[in-house]
Amino acid sequence: MSGLTHFDAKGDAHMVDVSDKAVTSRIAVAEGYIKMAQETFDIISEGRAKKGDVIGVARLAGIMGAKKTSDLIPLCHPLPITKVAVEFTQDPGLPGLRIEATVKTTGQTGVEMEALTAVSTAALTVYDMSKAVDKAMEIGGIRVVLKDGGKSGRYEAS
Repeated sequence: MSGLTHFDAKGDAHMVDVSDKAVTSRIAVAEGYIKMAQETFDIISEGRAKKGDVIGVARLAGIMGAKKTSDLIPLCHPLPITKVAVEFTQDPGLPGLRIEATVKTTGQTGVEMEALTAVSTAALTVYDMSKAVDKAMEIGGIRVVLKDGGKSGRYEAS
């Protein structure tokens, strides 16, 4: 299966061998959003959620999600993560929250999956904490916007 690194010559799934790759500083940034009803946006923005600080809890969940990526995604390597930052921007135009996660490591493989998992986990946590008032929330736009370090170099989304 040419081009897909997680398959061997027979087409069987396998964990990529990174033992010969150089240890380099690596970073990945991912983004996404959770769109919600105006009422839900107001409740979160004004800190009136019955379950507590939605954004604070979701930030912690995103950090924890990044750290657990190799437990959730079968072929991901466990990595020594050196930084995880999860930031929220209130976007009245959605209405909802934009989420950005930055993950860093010094290692032999990148942290794109950790950044994507952080955004996903943070968005799911916002949903969980707010579903009592809005079951129609929409999670979307989750993508890598920056990846740097390693053999393949820098990638920036357009």
